[in-house]
Amino acid sequence: MEGLMRGLAKRHEVSILSFNSSDAYTQESVDATAAYCKTVTTLADLDPRSLKEKRQLQLRSLVSLDSFEHLQVKRRTDFQRKIDEHLATRSFDVIQVEFANMASYRYLAPGKQPLLVLDEHNIEYDLQRRTAGSADGLSRLAYNSLNWRKLSREERAAWRRFDGVVLTSARDQEVLARTSPTIRTAVVPNGVDVAQFLPSTITPDADSLLFFGANNYFPNHDALLYFIDEVLPKVVQHRPNVKLRIVGPGIQPAVLARQGPNVEIVGFVDDLMPHLERATAIVVPLRIGGGTRLKIVEAMAKSKAIVSTRIGAEGIDVSHEHDLLLGDTPAELAESIVRVLSDPELARRLGQKARELAEKRYAWSAIVNQLEAFYDRLPR
Repeated sequence: MEGLMRGLAKRHEVSILSFNSSDAYTQESVDATAAYCKTVTTLADLDPRSLKEKRQLQLRSLVSLDSFEHLQVKRRTDFQRKIDEHLATRSFDVIQVEFANMASYRYLAPGKQPLLVLDEHNIEYDLQRRTAGSADGLSRLAYNSLNWRKLSREERAAWRRFDGVVLTSARDQEVLARTSPTIRTAVVPNGVDVAQFLPSTITPDADSLLFFGANNYFPNHDALLYFIDEVLPKVVQHRPNVKLRIVGPGIQPAVLARQGPNVEIVGFVDDLMPHLERATAIVVPLRIGGGTRLKIVEAMAKSKAIVSTRIGAEGIDVSHEHDLLLGDTPAELAESIVRVLSDPELARRLGQKARELAEKRYAWSAIVNQLEAFYDRLPR
């Protein structure tokens, strides 16, 4: 998303209004964004301040017609006031709303109404529907099964309030079209800064695998447990010195309990690049997902060999054996990983083809062109 905003800001005047996490990097993130945006306005922490507050809101949603996500946003009336203030004092050509939950707010301007565009990073109800069956425990299964249905009603109603909806994959566009065929849509995939994510120039560590992403995001957490328990032991049989490094925030206790000779937990890092440089291959063993995975396009730009499930690579224009290796069963994933670890020329060739695809289809300059073309097609 940052790359998209930077690209738009090179050609247009861009202002940002958003929630921002309250942590040691809060001011740094605001300053970095202000370097290329006209104005940056942030409010602290959309997420509940404590686990207790989150559970109370979830319980409230159980007896409400509204989803948890809708209630979470609507309780923050201070954000609605900021929206109203911005629209009353300034004129905009386009208002782009990021994520479906933010569509719960009103975006009404006095005078001429700007184009309203919703950027669906995932179709959230579809992602929750796919996640519901993987929930641990009957209570969580019941909660997820109820919540995604509420979210479906809200999300489909939101689409009708926007002039256009941007999706990151053709699959998500098809999901939307099945229930809302009159909505104007465009597929604008996740992109990567190909000038920042340059191919590695160092020799990677032998038998080194990397998984990166937020572990407190359930699809990532599920993927890690699946990979460590069912795939990695099969790789170890052939490559006993293999090392899986796990990089990203929110490491969960179940993952911590699995660290050992073949699993190294790095956690949150300020700079991902050294870890990408060291890896022989990037693994994306997701079983649940929606939209497209930014981790794949970043690894492609780094010219890294990638082994992924088909869901992990969903929405990205890649071909098995050409740009990466795909597999869905533990045996298929393990076999592909062993091939890449055992054959440096295969790893090099896959990485080279992935980089070429990233430059052609997923560089931010190309992505911005697609988004601008969609704006131009929308009726004013």
